[in-house]
Amino acid sequence: MAIEFAHSPLLTFLLGLAAVVLLLVVMDLPAFVGLIMAAFFVGVINAAFVQDFALPEAATATADAFGSGMAGIGIPILMAAVIGKSMLESGAAQRIVRGFQNLLGEENSDIALWGSSSVLAIPVFFDSVFYLMAPLARSMRARVGRDYTLFIVVVGAGAATAHVFVPPTPGPLAVAAELGVDLGITMLLGVAMAIPAALVAGIGYGRWLNARMDIPLRDAMASSTEELEDIANRDTSSLPGVLESSLPILLAVVLVGAATAVDAFQEVWPALAEVQPVVAFLGDKNVALTVAALVAAWTFYRYSGMDRDEWTEELTEALKSGGNIAAITAAGGAFGALLAASGLGDYITAALSGVGIPMIVTAWLIAAVVRIAQGSATAAMLTTAGIMAPQISALSVHPAYLVMAIGAGGNICSWYNDSGFWLVKEIGGLTQGETLRTWTVLTTLIAVTGLITTLFLSSIFPLA
Repeated sequence: MAIEFAHSPLLTFLLGLAAVVLLLVVMDLPAFVGLIMAAFFVGVINAAFVQDFALPEAATATADAFGSGMAGIGIPILMAAVIGKSMLESGAAQRIVRGFQNLLGEENSDIALWGSSSVLAIPVFFDSVFYLMAPLARSMRARVGRDYTLFIVVVGAGAATAHVFVPPTPGPLAVAAELGVDLGITMLLGVAMAIPAALVAGIGYGRWLNARMDIPLRDAMASSTEELEDIANRDTSSLPGVLESSLPILLAVVLVGAATAVDAFQEVWPALAEVQPVVAFLGDKNVALTVAALVAAWTFYRYSGMDRDEWTEELTEALKSGGNIAAITAAGGAFGALLAASGLGDYITAALSGVGIPMIVTAWLIAAVVRIAQGSATAAMLTTAGIMAPQISALSVHPAYLVMAIGAGGNICSWYNDSGFWLVKEIGGLTQGETLRTWTVLTTLIAVTGLITTLFLSSIFPLA
């Protein structure tokens, strides 16, 4: 039974933050153990102070949130581990990297990775893009022998900006629908926001940080640095062709993108309803990444020189690595869910919604604070959209700018309570400190740059 006296959810947030820092940074516990313990701790605080949150829920709510997270990312991460292992060790990732370098030159490797991640992120969620692009960043580092900090930052920036600004990426698509905003204008403004944000957070910050911090290439995704360096020195003729190397990525993007396109245009073209069930099945990220994994694994088998048993054993090792990544990622989501159960989101939105500042800035602030508090960018964006929707009539500029402000705020400061933080750390082979200096900072730069760009463009081209 909850104790009935005044208690600010902000205190729960601060105690949860202190717990996760103590467990993960000071005591240096394994990430999964520390995050689950922190979630239990926040659940106990909720039981003491939150009405209708009983003590047993500290355990069951954590388990439910963890299970929900695993349901969303379990199969994709396991299949991504197979894709990563297969593309890295078959030489497919290395072949794509060499194709980029032949086209743009080695000095523009970061631009090639940024452009690729940006385009891939338009039809699919961020996590799927990072699964596919991380092997390329690792292979690029093995090939050029430097600049891994830069490569990780540009891949993250390209995917993150599209994730929050450019429909038909699911987040901004849902916000635009909630606010009743024209999709075409939202897409155009989304591109206008994404480019400067990615340039600042990806190319600009990435190059600045890369000159000051050298992240080594570590063993990750069941592939050792020695194996990657050996593949990087192979003759191109011994590697898979460009088309075969790219096929896992192309299949995943086409399948998921087709499902997104059918959903978006079904009302305009009713005949699409006949193929929608099949496309929706194949375009589900669980199925799409499984198909991609099978294709990547077959290329791995053909170019590895292994017999069937050795090949199967290598794939099993990849799945073990993927299982650990999935568990950590879902645990981070569970910690964020328990913080959200404290009522922190409602508390923050109530405190900010009446503040007398311009509506675009208010929307950005609400999305930003909710994001920092509970971890999910998409949840922060949708929460803010629901709050701001009734106020659109008072907006003096086109409401698509409000979508941009919400997306920018919802992207800020990805940290321990965001499953994406742990995904980047584990798949990228980073330490916690390196993830904070790369991923956390770049998401914050995207948020700030997005707000500035929104205010600037809306003042020059209000479109109202």
